[in-house]
Amino acid sequence: MTQMSDAALARAIADAAGQVLMAVRGSGLFAGKALGAAGDRVANALILEKLAQVRPDDAILSEESADDAVRLDRSRVWIVDPLDGTREYSEGRSDWAVHVALAIDGAPAAGAVALPALGETFATDRPAALPPAGQSLRMVVSRTRPAPEAEMVAAAIGASLVPMGSAGAKAMAILRDEADIYVHSGGQYEWDSCAPIAVAAASGLHVSRIDGSPLVYNRRDVYLPDLLICREDIAGRVLWLIANAAKAPATVQAP
Repeated sequence: MTQMSDAALARAIADAAGQVLMAVRGSGLFAGKALGAAGDRVANALILEKLAQVRPDDAILSEESADDAVRLDRSRVWIVDPLDGTREYSEGRSDWAVHVALAIDGAPAAGAVALPALGETFATDRPAALPPAGQSLRMVVSRTRPAPEAEMVAAAIGASLVPMGSAGAKAMAILRDEADIYVHSGGQYEWDSCAPIAVAAASGLHVSRIDGSPLVYNRRDVYLPDLLICREDIAGRVLWLIANAAKAPATVQAP
C-alpha cells in the first residue's frame, strides 16, 4: 500500500472503511443513533490508522477527530468523512458514503467516494465516463431540506427533483446517471465535499461554489457552505440563474 499513488490509496482506504461499515451494520449489535455512532467510530479509526501507516508526514482533517492546527502548515492534507450520511446508514438506506480525499495546497488532488451499500466506489485513479445527456434534466436535492436555490433552478430549467441522502451519494448520482445537477447552499464542511469534488472534476464535471468561484480546502475555518456540480454544458445557465434569483426570483427564467 505504501507504493500506491495517492488516488489508488484513497480508493483502497475508502473501500476498506466501507467494508467495515457494512459489517457493523450487519452485525445486529447496534440500532438507530447507536449504529451511526458505532459506524463513525470504527470507520474513522480505520482511516486514521491506514493513513498514519502509509502517509505519516501528511496531515489529516476528519469530521470525527479533533482538528489539529498543524494541518495549516502542511501542503498535503487528507480530508475525510468516515461516514457521510449517518442518518441514511442508520436507517438501512443505500444513499450514504465514505469520503477520502487529499488536498494539496488547498486544491483537491486525489480522492475516492465509496458507496458501500451499492457496491461501488468512484475515485480519481479511474475517472468515470459521463453517461450521455438525457432529454430532460434531473436535479439531486436533500431528502429532508432541499436548498431554495436548487428548487428555483429546477423550476426555471424544467428539471425534476431527485431526493437523496449524503453529499457523496448526491454527487455520484450524476456519474451513476441518476441526476445531472447538484446544487447545495444549506451549509457544509470541507469533509462533506472534498472527495466528491475531486472525483467529479476528474470525470469532467463542472465543480465550483454557487457563485462560480473555486472550492478551496484546508482553511482555518472549515465551513464551506455551498457547491455546484453539473455537466459543463449547463453550468453557465445554472450559475446565471443562481446569481440572478436574488434580484428577482419570481421573474427569473432560464437564459
